[in-house]
Amino acid sequence: MKIAMVGTGYVGLVSGVCFSDFGHEVICVDKDPRKIEMLEKGQVPIFEPGLDTVMAKNVAAGRLSFTGDLAAAVDGADAVFIAVGTPTRRGDGHADLTYVMAAAEEIGRALTGYAVVVTKSTVPVGTNRQVAATVRAANPAAEFDVASNPEFLREGAAIDDFMRPDRVVVGVESERARGVMADIYRPLFLREFPVVYTDLESAEMIKYAANAFLATKITFINEMAMLCEKVGADIKAVSKGMGLDGRIGNKFLHAGPGYGGSCFPKDTQALARIGQDFASPCAITETVIAVNDRVKRRMIDKVVDLCGGSVNGKAITVLGVTFKPNTDDMREAPSLTIVPALVGGGARVRVVDPQGRREGGHLLPGVEWADDPYAAAEGADALVILTEWNEFRGLDLAQMARAMATPRIADLRNIYPVEDVRAAGFEAYVAVGRRGFGLEA
Repeated sequence: MKIAMVGTGYVGLVSGVCFSDFGHEVICVDKDPRKIEMLEKGQVPIFEPGLDTVMAKNVAAGRLSFTGDLAAAVDGADAVFIAVGTPTRRGDGHADLTYVMAAAEEIGRALTGYAVVVTKSTVPVGTNRQVAATVRAANPAAEFDVASNPEFLREGAAIDDFMRPDRVVVGVESERARGVMADIYRPLFLREFPVVYTDLESAEMIKYAANAFLATKITFINEMAMLCEKVGADIKAVSKGMGLDGRIGNKFLHAGPGYGGSCFPKDTQALARIGQDFASPCAITETVIAVNDRVKRRMIDKVVDLCGGSVNGKAITVLGVTFKPNTDDMREAPSLTIVPALVGGGARVRVVDPQGRREGGHLLPGVEWADDPYAAAEGADALVILTEWNEFRGLDLAQMARAMATPRIADLRNIYPVEDVRAAGFEAYVAVGRRGFGLEA
């Protein structure tokens, strides 16, 4: 099969590379000439473990190429995937479909034979029908079908998620389009991974409903963590006890500074707006959004309390600023709320993150960047763990404590046992949803 992938952001590039690894001929398209130049040189513009290796293999095999010429990529393609951004629209919370519709119009003008136009981007219900109308308006004679094929990739584990998915969701309305999509995903059929075929609207809703539910789990456990701190319970024990219930499961039950990233914030906002537009308010989702914002702000209070009520003039070392480990993605990361508040409060903030500097360099003005956690801790008044990178899980805590002016730690990912922190020589410790020490009640 010949596939054109419009957009080389996170979803488009990972999907295009993985489709080529299935054996398909894939051309990835992007309007940004700098991205295309990087990709043609074998440079990956995002950080995703293993992506560079798979990309290089398929470029060498002649199955994967990159271009800025959409018409050339679409010519002769069996399927054209739209994988452009759908950011939250300023002012009203709706998903911004500007890039999707612009791509659909350009694809329509470029179509010369039958193709399935597939929306890979996360889009509100009804978007695929708008895509079909846009393609038809651009080219009334075009022969095509539309399909909805939402992605469910976790940043940091995207290749494995694509190759070994929990499920693939395909919304189609014709047998011809279903046949094309079946051929594209045939390698997964042979390995018996489930493929769910449905109508367009259901496929669009599945993506939003899934992400909103996962965001709800995260927010629920963070709310329970707040209560645990009040009643003296340990959220890690509570999470384990809950997660062993097969009806609940143990995933997304880790208390922390709130969810972030490219999906949960914008998708919950979009779902809430869809509910309002159709006079069917999603009250749970709306509450999740509000509680998650409160969780982030509560983390600021924890650090301020750790510093004795004020961060003014304090040297604070922050470990991790990406929204999760194994990615360079800073979108809606809790650090974008917490770190500016510390800087604004008069703190001198040093940041260590294995991949966060490229984006964080301009998103977090006024901070000092360092590569070595121990050097960054020299003379610090507080240590704050915001992202649970593996590099931070095995630190020599005693060495960290000795380097600091006042050894105090805010473990906002609960990665260290309280006993280990105390034994290492820290004088104060706060976490999320469990007892710390060294601070007056």
